[in-house]
Amino acid sequence: MSDQINTLEDLGAAAGVETPVEELTPREPVRDSLGRSYATGKRKDAVARVWIKPGSGKVTINGKDQDQYFARPVLQLILRQPFQVAGVEGEFDVMATVKGGGLTGQAGAVKHGISKALQLYDPSLRSALKAAGFLTRDSRVVERKKYGKRKARRSFQFSKR
Repeated sequence: MSDQINTLEDLGAAAGVETPVEELTPREPVRDSLGRSYATGKRKDAVARVWIKPGSGKVTINGKDQDQYFARPVLQLILRQPFQVAGVEGEFDVMATVKGGGLTGQAGAVKHGISKALQLYDPSLRSALKAAGFLTRDSRVVERKKYGKRKARRSFQFSKR
């Protein structure tokens, strides 16, 4: 059998299908006229609108400093993670507005927004942020309450007598 098909291109040619060979174009940075990158981050019920620009590392959330808005050190640590993974700690100023959810959900939403904005500002950081899982939205949300139940899954207490 002399008509062997060794590659996908050969298979496509045998079927009469043209296979477009396109060069992978590198991602372009997305910045506005002020040199900022914008992204929306989400976690549970919280939605964060995040702008980053080159600066000294100042983080402002809803008009307050991050130490005032997120008083718990764990939440401040969550906000620093994308910068540590990308290796750009202290190089960007962050301005964010957050609505909905609780403080932990809001911190997760800001972290998601920072990660997406960093990737848009400098596409070379995408691989590190993606490997750490920061570009994936955590889709877990509170399950709705069902009728005939006390909570989402908890039933009323059974009484035999």
